[in-house]
Amino acid sequence: MAMAAVVRSTVRLGPVYTVRIPRARRLCASTQPGKGVVKPLDGIRVLDLTRVLAGPFASMILGDLGAEVIKVEKPGSGDDTRSWGPPFVGKESTYFLSINRNKKSIAVNLKDPKGAKLILELAEVCDILMENYLPGKLGQMGLGYKDVQKVAPRLIYCSISGYGQTGPMSLSPGYDSIASAVSGMMHITGPEDGEPVRPGVAMTDLATGLYTHGAIMAGLLQRQKTGRGLHIDCNLLSSQVACLTHIAANYLNVGKEAKRWGTAHESIVPYQGFKTQDGYIVVAAGNNKQFAQVCEVLNLRCLSGDPKFKTNMLRVQNRKELLTILAEKFSEKSTGEWLGKFVGTGVPCGPINNIQRVFSDPQVSHNNLILKMDHPTAGKIAVPGPAVWYSDFKSNMPTPPPLIGQHTVQVLRDLLGYRDDTIQQLLKAGTVSQNEVQ
Repeated sequence: MAMAAVVRSTVRLGPVYTVRIPRARRLCASTQPGKGVVKPLDGIRVLDLTRVLAGPFASMILGDLGAEVIKVEKPGSGDDTRSWGPPFVGKESTYFLSINRNKKSIAVNLKDPKGAKLILELAEVCDILMENYLPGKLGQMGLGYKDVQKVAPRLIYCSISGYGQTGPMSLSPGYDSIASAVSGMMHITGPEDGEPVRPGVAMTDLATGLYTHGAIMAGLLQRQKTGRGLHIDCNLLSSQVACLTHIAANYLNVGKEAKRWGTAHESIVPYQGFKTQDGYIVVAAGNNKQFAQVCEVLNLRCLSGDPKFKTNMLRVQNRKELLTILAEKFSEKSTGEWLGKFVGTGVPCGPINNIQRVFSDPQVSHNNLILKMDHPTAGKIAVPGPAVWYSDFKSNMPTPPPLIGQHTVQVLRDLLGYRDDTIQQLLKAGTVSQNEVQ
């Protein structure tokens, strides 16, 4: 669909000055035959007020898909993760660098009424607004969904919170580890006879980011059908509980409480890690044929015909006896030797790699999972690349994560039509800030 004509209107920022602001509204970016590389979200603009991980992870994916992402940060300190370290590359946190490519940064003081009004004006020229403030907080600044809907009725407004926009826990702050605990994820993670364990990365935040990315894409399609925007409610608790899948179904249908299994699987045996002479190997025998192949490789052919182990149900019932036999056998050779013996058998298996080995793996390299960029202050950096690749376009030419307020002046001038003297007044008042690197 064609982009709507630009409409100019006068907006008062205070008693001293008046500026002219272009307002461009549009539906989802239309097909552009004849152009070179076209990405799905070319022409879509995202106003990203999120911080830390779930929201920035989602907006990074949108940026990979071609969206223009404008990251709003607090002047001075910026996103919380900018200070999360060590390690740092120069003065830049590797945590922040890992999830903020393909974004512009503007530094705006939302506590200043002029700053809040500036965000409202930007919402009018954007397709998507993302935020992860405590429910009701932005409403106090005049930036809640109902406030924004009045001036931008076609905006997709996506809220991310710990527990949802409503309900008994909605006003509780939410971090990944807390939501992981409350949702039951931490209860089922860890050694069988040990304490609950936090997953090695913030899986609840990351799952929420993936849900958020998908929800925003659905919101754009919904807007294309209805011509209206909508409010999306994403939260850590719902994302993680939804991801409990069969563990949740076990309880909801037959009242079966979950427990921790370490690397093992509750319902499949053998399906876990085994210690070798020099490390660990994970073997997953998902059916009887694969179990027979495991026995063949281990030179334990008698086990596949043993009445106690002939079916998966029997193997689950006699788990301890079987695993004791297998563990003893796996300890006799190195991980590499066992992997070599499993080649061609059809049995899923792999080593438990440390991170150095992950990024030395030829398949990781083949899948373009190391993305290199030139950062304006940190120099050459590398981050995990996109997990999904497409036949019609590539995401291999990203812009590096921005500095705090690197694009403030550019955005005010190009998107809102602010004059230089107006921008200087906002800078002088501390309403916005501009990084020395532009």
